Amino acid sequence: MLDFEPPKLETLAFEEPEDGVLLLKINRPDRMNSMTVPMFGEIRAAALAARDSGARAMILTGAGDRAFCAGFDLDEIDVITRMGVREFLHFQELATGGLAAIRELPFPVIAAVHGAAAGGGMSLALAADIRLAAPTAKFNAAFVKVGLSAGELGTSWQLTRLVGPGRAAEIAYTARIVGAEEAERIGLVNRVVPSEKLLDEALETTRQIAGNSPGGVKLSKRALQRNQEIASYAGALELENRGQALLTRSEDMSEALAAFKDKRAPQFARTIEK
Repeated sequence: MLDFEPPKLETLAFEEPEDGVLLLKINRPDRMNSMTVPMFGEIRAAALAARDSGARAMILTGAGDRAFCAGFDLDEIDVITRMGVREFLHFQELATGGLAAIRELPFPVIAAVHGAAAGGGMSLALAADIRLAAPTAKFNAAFVKVGLSAGELGTSWQLTRLVGPGRAAEIAYTARIVGAEEAERIGLVNRVVPSEKLLDEALETTRQIAGNSPGGVKLSKRALQRNQEIASYAGALELENRGQALLTRSEDMSEALAAFKDKRAPQFARTIEK
C-alpha cells in the first residue's frame, strides 16, 4: 500500500483500489458532482498530496452514476458575481492552479468519464493524460451559456491541441454537447468502453503503465507535455536528449536490460529519485 496521508476533503474522496494506484472521486453525487469555490482548493490540495505518494498512476472520476462533473454549481454562482476584481482574480488563480496541479502530477492521470462533463468538468477531464468514456459521457464547453468564455481553466489551450482549432472553435462557440461516440472520433477521448467496465478499463490501463519503468514513464510524460509548449523541433530534441541521458544512468534501465537477458519480467522499484 502507498505511504500516503490524504488531506481532509469534503468535496473529493481518495481511494486506493490497487497497490500503487490512487482513485480521486469528485464527491458531490447529489449535485451531479458540480464544482464549488472550496472544491478548487481541495483539488489543488489533493494533487499536492498525491504528488509525493509514490503512486504509479491516478484515476479521476465522479461519484455516483449521473455525472463526471457538471461544471460550476449554478446555485452558488452568486458567490462569484459578488466578488470584486482582485478577489475574482485570486479565485481564478486558485481554480486554475488546482487543475494545473492535476496536469502536472509526475505520473499519468486517467479520467474515467460518465455522464456530464460540462464547463469546468470538461476542463478537469482535459487536465488528465488519458480519457476513457462510458457511452453516457457528454462533453460541453458551457462557458458561453453563462456569459463567460472558453478561455477558462486551460480549456482553450488543451481543447485546441486535442481536436484542432476548427473543431475547438465550433465546440467553444456553440456550447453544443459532444457525445461519447463523436468524442472518440475527434480525439477528445481515447476510447469508449461499456459503462459497467469503465473503472475496470481504467485500472487495466494503470496496470500496463505500472509494468514499465517508473523513470521512463515520468520523463515520457514530461517530454510529451513540455514539447507541446516548445516552438522548435531543435528545442524538443534537446529536452528528449537530456531525458534519455539521465535514464541511461538509472536503476530502471539496468533492471530492464538484465530482465531482458534473463528472459524474465523486470522488477522495477516503485519510487524514483525526486
